[in-house]
Amino acid sequence: MIVYQAIKSEFQRHVDTGEHDQIVLGEFQKKLKRSTGESEIRAFWNSLNFMSSVIEDRDIPDNAGISIEYQLPQSGKRIDFIISGLNDDGLPYVVIIELKQWQKAQLTEKDGIVKTALGGGLHETSHPSYQVWSYAALLEDFSVPIREERIILKPCAYLHNYEEDNVIKNDFYKEHIDKAPVFLKRDKLNLREFIKRYVKKGDNGEIMYRIDKGEIRPSKHLADSLVSMIKGNSEFTLIDEQKVVYESALFLAQTAKIKPRKQVMIVEGGPGTGKSVVAINLLVGITKEELLTQYVTKNAAPRSVYKNKLTGTITGVQYDMMFQGSGAFVNTPKNTFDCLIVDEAHRLNDKSGMYRNMGENQIKEIINAAACSIFFIDEDQRIHWKDIGTKDEIIQWAEYANADI
Repeated sequence: MIVYQAIKSEFQRHVDTGEHDQIVLGEFQKKLKRSTGESEIRAFWNSLNFMSSVIEDRDIPDNAGISIEYQLPQSGKRIDFIISGLNDDGLPYVVIIELKQWQKAQLTEKDGIVKTALGGGLHETSHPSYQVWSYAALLEDFSVPIREERIILKPCAYLHNYEEDNVIKNDFYKEHIDKAPVFLKRDKLNLREFIKRYVKKGDNGEIMYRIDKGEIRPSKHLADSLVSMIKGNSEFTLIDEQKVVYESALFLAQTAKIKPRKQVMIVEGGPGTGKSVVAINLLVGITKEELLTQYVTKNAAPRSVYKNKLTGTITGVQYDMMFQGSGAFVNTPKNTFDCLIVDEAHRLNDKSGMYRNMGENQIKEIINAAACSIFFIDEDQRIHWKDIGTKDEIIQWAEYANADI
């Protein structure tokens, strides 16, 4: 979803009249159905003024596309600033810019991690180059238009308040900076040249429109990365009934899109029967079919375990795209996903949110969000009065959705 979209000349006019921050805020509230804090509103004002100055060059066409606050698909992450167009050969390019108001940062010993002032104290966070590169990687792995139209993404970061101090550009982060260059306070002209290298002709915002409206499907590259994670790893090997359940669920997910009714599968098993092993294998197998799927749990602990196992295989943002909490589907449109794999379904709740004030029922919302829903359940492991995940409850909502069970 694109919060604000215009061509360069219109964006520049909004900045010149001093209304750009309020226009972006208004679009933010309209499209995301919520507002944001004063600090982000100030960032709209400050950072967009800097970007207006960067692109104020005749060689950057007036009809180049400008997209601000683009929300990555199925993710809460947003790309700050995008400028799109064509090069001299007519190839489509999208320059992705992560904007930071940082003034200082500290080195760490962790790959792609710096420490800076966030929320009133010093905290570790992704290096801007790694962050913006990971956003581009996610788009390449999930956006069908980018792959099929061979749209070229060029990520970079602009820290317009940051004086060079051999931290952000330190050689320790060279691998990430090579993939996504970082521009500091005195690098405005360098950033301008970076944009001009790729955006020679305007596209009237059509490239990002096609990306935004295009189909979301995992790429073969992502599937191969996941397959390599579990291949030869004995803890992910399927045995006996696990193999039967896996093949049955995989077939159901493969055929769900061509069936007139939703498909709901309930898998029962006690402790140690390997429900989570089957669930992770399904995440990999269904993704390999280039079907859009997510592994869903109420609790973050199981997701954290697999995140550690996936380190070095996929980026953090890609991980977030594939592993989700059970309360994430309150407003998800019908059949957005091909399949949702719900582990520990006995721990699902009715309401979502920190204060249990969002949505109606997590089971209902999950079934609505996917053509196929697979629930792994052990009713004997319900440990809290809020836990509503019973077989009968799942069947009730599946019947309400007129699903095959």
